[in-house]
Amino acid sequence: MTETLVLADPAPPRRPRIPRLLQQTAFRRYWSAQTVSLFGDQITVLAVPLLAVLAIGAGPAEMGYLTAASLLPNVFLSLPAGAWVDRYPRRRQVMIIADLGRAGLLLAVPLLWWADALNLPLLCVLAFLVGTLSVFFEVAHSSLFAALVRRADYVDANSLINGSRAMSYVAGPSIGGVLVQVLTAPVALVADVLTYLTSAVFLTRIRVTERPVQSGPGLGMFAGVRYVARSAVLRAILLGTTTLNLFNYMFAVLFVLYVTTELDVSPGVLGLIIGAGAFGGLLGAAITGPVSRRIGIGPALILGLVVFPAPLVLVPLAGGPRPLVLALLFAAEFVSALGVMVLDIAAGSVQIAATPETMLAVVSGFKRTVNYGIRPVGALIGGALGAAIEVRPALWIATLGALLGVFWVVFSPLRTMRNLPEQ
Repeated sequence: MTETLVLADPAPPRRPRIPRLLQQTAFRRYWSAQTVSLFGDQITVLAVPLLAVLAIGAGPAEMGYLTAASLLPNVFLSLPAGAWVDRYPRRRQVMIIADLGRAGLLLAVPLLWWADALNLPLLCVLAFLVGTLSVFFEVAHSSLFAALVRRADYVDANSLINGSRAMSYVAGPSIGGVLVQVLTAPVALVADVLTYLTSAVFLTRIRVTERPVQSGPGLGMFAGVRYVARSAVLRAILLGTTTLNLFNYMFAVLFVLYVTTELDVSPGVLGLIIGAGAFGGLLGAAITGPVSRRIGIGPALILGLVVFPAPLVLVPLAGGPRPLVLALLFAAEFVSALGVMVLDIAAGSVQIAATPETMLAVVSGFKRTVNYGIRPVGALIGGALGAAIEVRPALWIATLGALLGVFWVVFSPLRTMRNLPEQ
């Protein structure tokens, strides 16, 4: 008897699984707004310092002034902005206005340059105003995040957002470096203008019920100060990341200057190195969820505090043949990008989980006042130190000093924390 072999129909190809959060329209638009804005930010991060160095002729001290100008609003405005946003019923509207305002200010840079009216003091003023609008955008961001995302999804949502951030690190500097080299730094900023406008469009299309405004004696400007001071978890994170940021901004203000002048790396190559190294950020965003579930959210945060700054010692160590220099710069960027993603996802999730919804903006404002406010201090110290003892020794001090931040967290409840804390 002859048997007939019947072949089964081939199984249809499986569609890639879309993360559950991205299936939600409101979160998807929120995530899209964050993504395009992050891409533009990375173009600006490279284009503005290169503009100052190549078009205006800024030195170490001038680079410190410029970096400090963009960060000073965090010192003076974060706390009152957070208190105001907590009492304002439409936080999404605050973010939209901030996006539109930043687009207009950045558009002024190429216009002033074409009119031959751009100088360092004017660039510092524009950087200060952009930083001011960024403060309002960021303190409102936490409240919108909490309104859109369930508590159980905080780590996954932060992983998606920071995954976009990592991807922006990959493509943004590479695109920025090429744009600066081909079109000049001022023209490259036009791309960032378009991203802010696109972000504003996505935000206008979000439909979300924002929590009602609450008032009371415990919700004033200094409520965030009191709450963080009494929370061992939030206090440890703030002190650890503030220490790291002080030294990291000493490093950041000198990095572009050192690599382009002393290591003789062109803007285009520098952008490609930073972009290629940022694939480490994609890896960090992908592994933070599984790592935090395996070792605990607190130990994952501690891991990030070490892996973020440690590889940057390779930058002042770089020397010798050109391939070796480029390899060391790439390794520093890759591993550091991985570490910063682990740190940001873990710390961001813990901070939002540990803070009452009625205080998210003001606590965020206090955090920015201290944590971000220390950055212009680091920038000024870095610029002065680079001018006083030369750039390379200053980079050694900055990279090794950044590792001190982990000690604040090691001796805190985070060392044994496995799950997100209760408020």
